[in-house]
Amino acid sequence: MCTPARTEQGDLREFLHAAYDGGVDIIQLRDRSIDTCDEIAALEVLAAVAADHGKLFAVNDRADIAALVGADVFHIGQTDLTVAQARDLLGPDVIVGLSTHSLDQARAAMEDAALDYFCTGPLWETPTKPGRAATGLSLVTETARMLADAPERWQRDKAWFTIGGVNAQTLPEVVAAGGRRAVVVRALTLAVDPRSAAAELKGQLTQG
Repeated sequence: MCTPARTEQGDLREFLHAAYDGGVDIIQLRDRSIDTCDEIAALEVLAAVAADHGKLFAVNDRADIAALVGADVFHIGQTDLTVAQARDLLGPDVIVGLSTHSLDQARAAMEDAALDYFCTGPLWETPTKPGRAATGLSLVTETARMLADAPERWQRDKAWFTIGGVNAQTLPEVVAAGGRRAVVVRALTLAVDPRSAAAELKGQLTQG
């Protein structure tokens, strides 16, 4: 799950507990509306809650902040630091992931031995990625096939996530297209009961 710092709601800690309780494995804080000091404060809350649950937490874009808060996962985009640069700054133990928006980008991610995982999307247009064209479900099918046919075992085993408009209504389509992991935003951040919403999504993935 990706979430903003929930400054308006004022319930970040409770929300994070509920999401992890519902089955979320990794939570990434992504909030470009707040200052660096507030982002660090929110990430310190996230780090503590993740530790309580024995789960992972992720930092987006900022390697300096990731180092300061001891992030488990660092996520970058196509125009951010390179994977090699992230490794130089954060070392070998931090999990590094990359956003991809086409099959060519997904193939490059699959072939990069220094990269731990990648995300592909957005599958549908979403306000969390303004201006980013939807890739459609065909990219899920193509990516799944590409990894299945990869020449090396470590490439076939590389983790990858679908993202962009994924929710309880669309997730069955994602699973049918070949997706086995998903990143969600509004499906949980706007949920009345994020714990139950996360459990429902987890169940759909498990059944798939």
